[in-house]
Amino acid sequence: MARDRGSIVKMSRREGYALHPKAHKALVKRPTPPGQQSSRTRPAKSSQYSLQLREKQKVKRLYGLLERQFSNLMKESNRHQGQSGEILLQLLESRIDNAVYRAGFAPSRRAARQLVSHGHFLLNERRVDIPSIQLKPKDKVQFRPHSLSSSYFKNLDDISPAPPSIPDWISVNRKKGEVLVQTLPTRDDAEPDINEQLIVEYYSR
Repeated sequence: MARDRGSIVKMSRREGYALHPKAHKALVKRPTPPGQQSSRTRPAKSSQYSLQLREKQKVKRLYGLLERQFSNLMKESNRHQGQSGEILLQLLESRIDNAVYRAGFAPSRRAARQLVSHGHFLLNERRVDIPSIQLKPKDKVQFRPHSLSSSYFKNLDDISPAPPSIPDWISVNRKKGEVLVQTLPTRDDAEPDINEQLIVEYYSR
């Protein structure tokens, strides 16, 4: 399965945004983009196209998608009624790997994607291994019983502690390892510092 295997820390420095929990400290220590040796270098003035491109790259990398996958989601969002940018974020949030991450069963989206790809979860009692599956209301995601004996799930509280808050669109039973989709996610369930309008403008050129 195709995926971006580049350094998440370098990508975070390029976008000026922590795309992974471990990137926060790296951005504090080295806030400049890769290859920029001096923090005193005067930054170039960004064009509107550059702003659109960087926002698209940021969100694409945040959710761990390749260009074709992200572009196809943008096309799909344009086919729905409503604001294309908000629908795009809804589609990204509704992915099964993102739900696993939001539920606190993985420390990052990359880790959640790997867990799903390795078949550690059931969707409505059926084993799945496709991270891009779109969840719908009343869907149930749960640990695969066979996977509960693995060291990861035995040490889940140490590897991925319960998050301080769970989004309203899912309910989580951590003890049973279950996620129940209550409703579709809204714009407020995605990161607030995403400017989805810039992404819409980028693909509207």
